[in-house]
Order: sequence, then structure tokens, then C-alpha cells
Amino acid sequence: MTKKRPIKGFIFDMDGTMIDNMMVHHRAWQQKLKEYGIDWTLEEVHAKVHGVNIELLERLFGDRFTREERIQISKEKEIAYRTIYQPEIKLIDGLTAFLDAAKLAKIPMAIATAAPPDNAYFVLENLPLSPYFKALFHSDDVTKGKPDPQVFELAADALGLPLQDCLIFEDSVTGAEAAYRAGCSAVILTTSHQEEEFSQYPHILQFAKDYHSINLEDLLTPNFNIS
Repeated sequence: MTKKRPIKGFIFDMDGTMIDNMMVHHRAWQQKLKEYGIDWTLEEVHAKVHGVNIELLERLFGDRFTREERIQISKEKEIAYRTIYQPEIKLIDGLTAFLDAAKLAKIPMAIATAAPPDNAYFVLENLPLSPYFKALFHSDDVTKGKPDPQVFELAADALGLPLQDCLIFEDSVTGAEAAYRAGCSAVILTTSHQEEEFSQYPHILQFAKDYHSINLEDLLTPNFNIS
């Protein structure tokens, strides 16, 4: 299969795609769960902790907490995440040079993340990303989360482009599914998942562990092969 439609814009997920922060989330959950009697290793947290925060807390604790208490615990976990991550936050290797090249090529770019707004703006406040992006959309901007492509649709609209003319940068299977439903090609950063987990998707142009191995000119070539 070969992509014929030219790529005119880039849409980036954030967590795991621009910053390699998933283990920081696990560390924050490990800290927060221990306060409530669940003393798991990081390996156990990685295997068992996933999904929407308040739904996760209900799954782990049943009716021990009210919805309001689950919301508060979720907020505390995100504060713990930002506190842990602030001294060590950095972009995935090669991303700055890649963004510089894309900006020089006049490729419009937007961020479309499932992160809550406090986490999304925390990244923008601590890393030099704002000059590259025309818009940022986060969890509060959508009524339907990934794998629904709604957040990508908002980003494409902000760029003034048809969504199918945008290339999606993602790290998760859920994000890849959202890009597939949107009719977009995707580049997958293998920070969170292995390549074989994406074997059902024909729309992925490239897998990469960082941005050093992603060539901008290749991505913009109409006959670039989808692997």
C-alpha cells in the first residue's frame, strides 16, 4: 500500500510521543496507591494501572470512595506526577531538530492529547514548544476520547486543513486506532508499546524509538511506502 495524498500538516500526541513520561505516571500512581493501602511494585503498576483515572480508582477500590473523592484522588495523583517529573522533564531525543526542520519547511503543526489540561500546559510551560505549534487540544476540549478521532479533527480544523492531509504522531495503540478511523497516516514512537502490537494497522508509515531516525523529506514524499 502506498500513500498518494500529500501530507500538509502534522498533529502530535503528547504523552509518550513528545515526552517519554509513562513511567513517571506509574511512579505517581505507585506513590498515591500506597497511601491507600495498595503497595505495588512499578512492574505491577505498569501491568494493572491503565484507563481513565476515576474509573481506574473505582475498579481498584470498588465503592470505598465517592465519585467526588475519586476526582480528588485523581487530581492529587496528577499533582504528584508533575512534582516528580518537573526536575527531569525533557523532549524525546531528536524532536527539537525535527520540529525545527518542519517549521523551516512551513509545515503547520498542532498538539492533540488525551492529557488533562493541567498536565498539557505543564509541558508547554517547562519545554520550548510553543513557537512550533498553532494550537493545543486536551481532554477538556472533547466529548469523545481516543480512539474516537474528535481531538484530531479539532487540531486539523485549527490548522485549516482536511484531516486526511495531516500526519499523526502517536505512541499508543488507542492513538493509532484514532488515526486509522480518521483516515490519516501515522508515525508511531515505540516508547510505550512494541511494533507487533500495531500489526493490524496498514496506515503506519514508520516506527521509531526517537526522532533521530525520522526523516522529514521521506514523510513528505507522496510515494513513501507504508510498512
